[in-house]
Amino acid sequence: MAYQVLARKYRPQRFADVVGQDHVTVTLMNALTQQRIAHGYIFSGHRGIGKTTIARILAMALNCRNPIGSKLRPTAEPCEVCESCTEIKAGNAVDVIEIDAATNRGIDEIRELRDAARYRPSRDKYKIYILDEAHQITDAAFNALLKTLEEPPDHIVFMMATTQPEDIPQTVRSRCQHYSFHAVKLVDIMGQLRFIAARESIDADEAALALLAEAGDGSMRDALSIMDQAIASAPVDSTSGDETARPRLDAAQIRELMGTVPNAVFERILEAVDGNQSAEVITVANELLNAGNSPAQLARQCVRYLRNCVMAKISNLNPDGSNLDGPAAELLQISADEQRRAARSAALFTEEELTRFLQTMLRTFDELGYRQEQRFHFELGLLKLVHLRRLLPIEEVLSKFSGTPAAATPRAAAPKPSAGVGSPSIASASVRSAPAFAPMQAAPRPVAVAPPPPISMLAETPGAPSSRPHLDNKVGNRESDPASSAMRDVLADIYAGSSAEQKQAASPDADHLQQAAVDALMLARSQTTAADAIADAEFSLGGSELTVQTTHSKTMLSTVINPEAEKIVRSAIQTLAPGLKITLLPSANTTKPTSPKKPRAAASGSAQARAMEHPIVQEAQRLFNAEIRNVIDLTSSD
Repeated sequence: MAYQVLARKYRPQRFADVVGQDHVTVTLMNALTQQRIAHGYIFSGHRGIGKTTIARILAMALNCRNPIGSKLRPTAEPCEVCESCTEIKAGNAVDVIEIDAATNRGIDEIRELRDAARYRPSRDKYKIYILDEAHQITDAAFNALLKTLEEPPDHIVFMMATTQPEDIPQTVRSRCQHYSFHAVKLVDIMGQLRFIAARESIDADEAALALLAEAGDGSMRDALSIMDQAIASAPVDSTSGDETARPRLDAAQIRELMGTVPNAVFERILEAVDGNQSAEVITVANELLNAGNSPAQLARQCVRYLRNCVMAKISNLNPDGSNLDGPAAELLQISADEQRRAARSAALFTEEELTRFLQTMLRTFDELGYRQEQRFHFELGLLKLVHLRRLLPIEEVLSKFSGTPAAATPRAAAPKPSAGVGSPSIASASVRSAPAFAPMQAAPRPVAVAPPPPISMLAETPGAPSSRPHLDNKVGNRESDPASSAMRDVLADIYAGSSAEQKQAASPDADHLQQAAVDALMLARSQTTAADAIADAEFSLGGSELTVQTTHSKTMLSTVINPEAEKIVRSAIQTLAPGLKITLLPSANTTKPTSPKKPRAAASGSAQARAMEHPIVQEAQRLFNAEIRNVIDLTSSD
């Protein structure tokens, strides 16, 4: 007889022989005992874990000639001796039709199946259709099968095996019983491999079996395929003669066969990272690459090892392996020796550092798929692990410049501010350092900046001559309007910053007038677009006329600076310079390249201004050459 691979030779023929799927086998056996047979089943899960195998065993159990409870069949398991069981086991049963749905996926094939399903089975009790890779059937073909699935003849049973149940239409899934298979655990795979090695007269140590089970990655069929290959390449111990020659499997031979390296190498790399030894990290990488190992394969193994380290850290696994029976047994599907190795590496770092390491190597592994110089990118990924340990959290850096920790105050606990421009508020400023290297840091955390004392407004002494003659004349009759009062105070601050000659002449320069117009528009809150347009415009002051040259076309000017915004601008400018004639002009040349926008100063009394004045923010700007990108005013709008 021709040689049969291990995956076929040791394929389960009974429910009890299936490894790692007790939740499915027990349910199906109970259903058989109670005669609760469904007309449609969906078996989904990882590759090589027994979906099609259980479908065949269920077909044998349904068509078995011996009734449950008889001498030859005391349980719901198939008897394996009757004619129906032997034919189904051999794959030549007339009433059990196994269809490869990957090639018979069209509507014509499904129509033929539907027409054939109307006829009763030739000999057995049920006509059973097993559709393998059922997710590849087209939507039109599934629709043609819907009516048959909903109201099938009492002699028809459909069984669909798939690795992607989400691709099967919901209308089909709702008409079938869905069984989700689990990935086989490492200990279960190792037990099956140990049993097969004994049956096949193969010497295999525990380390070799653990390596084969890990390579299976939850798939029994994958593990058996790799074991078959390892047996073929294993050396034969012929010390007792050719008749008793036994192949021997060891871990080193299996690693060489699979093109992997021992995890002790990655333990050594992480020890060098902990010691801040970049040269040692590159030396180890050079040895691995010069030995002919693929950078992509090394990155994949490094990712797996770092993942195991993270799980060991989370489960508080002791380096001596004293608590291997705890949560680590479920989280780490690796041998006991590898669990202890991962725990030793995890003890060197914090959980946050290991998470950054894992994310860095995942990104490196992704990049290796489309990079030309894979070696360089792999070495760079390892060097990043060393550099990541030199980073400090922004909170820790900023806390050195303040007596209190720079922790953000909860927003709900902030006192409700009173109305007015000068009322205290909490400003959240995102500070980003330009030269800082933080490839794996999360988005910059908001730093809560404590508000400075309220901005002191210009106080007027009763009976004294006013220092704001133009403001008093222009808005003196609108004291009761809070918005007008706020705008007046801001404009007064701007005008108070003018030179002595300007105060005497009572005519501020163009820059003061432009700043006043921008601040007035910002105070209006709904005129931010117009404020940007005025900030980008060119102000030219000549005698008693002010020309505002905007960057917008004639068509867009009336839209950006609407009548309400224009009224605010004119009122703000004439408050500082009464009688001044103001002319708004569109862009003179629309084909001219747009000049870069001028930076706009923060409005006086605004949250951005108070954030810029805070000593911690100023210190961050000085130390890191940082810039303030966003300032969020958390003051309640009411």
